[in-house]
Amino acid sequence: MKYLFLVVFIVVFSCKEVSSEKFLSEIVNKEKSAKDYSKKHQEALTYCEDNGFNENYYFLVDMSIHSGKNRFFVYDFISETITDKNLVTHGSCDKFEDNETKWEKAKFSNAKNSHCSSKGKFKIGKRDYSSWGINVKYWLHGLEPSNNSAVERVVVLHSWNAVKNKEIYPKYSPLSWGCPAVSNEFMKVLDEKLKISEKPVLLWIIE
Repeated sequence: MKYLFLVVFIVVFSCKEVSSEKFLSEIVNKEKSAKDYSKKHQEALTYCEDNGFNENYYFLVDMSIHSGKNRFFVYDFISETITDKNLVTHGSCDKFEDNETKWEKAKFSNAKNSHCSSKGKFKIGKRDYSSWGINVKYWLHGLEPSNNSAVERVVVLHSWNAVKNKEIYPKYSPLSWGCPAVSNEFMKVLDEKLKISEKPVLLWIIE
């Protein structure tokens, strides 16, 4: 009986110890995975100040993040906080025949009909009608060689009924033809901000 008690005690204690180690490990890994965008935010603010853009906020899209997780961020320069975040699609990039990882990782191109996402800074332009989602789109004007064909490619910011309004990881968001498409609910949030902005707003897609 004494030996049985000892065995049970060792097993329980060992399980608790393993569980505690696992818990601490998960916390550490989570902290390591949290990205620091402070340098991006500072660069974005400087760009906005130097080029006559809205200096209250900007949009940052990190395509290195899984498409089932929030990766579209609204950053407030004044409070220095992310005020909103949600899912966003990346391009199917079907120009490339061997693209088995298209769901997992965004590929980038500025070529017409590539259906790829494009990296770099964009000026969010005119509000217009869209046949998708809530029927609102914003033209995107690429400001760098990596994205300056955006208007010609009709790469725009719009919503899509197929995009969820909350994280769906480990599932993936649907693929677009290069547009950063968001949920209908999130587009309403963005639209309300953009409609009243007196200056153009910066959208920056990174990886």
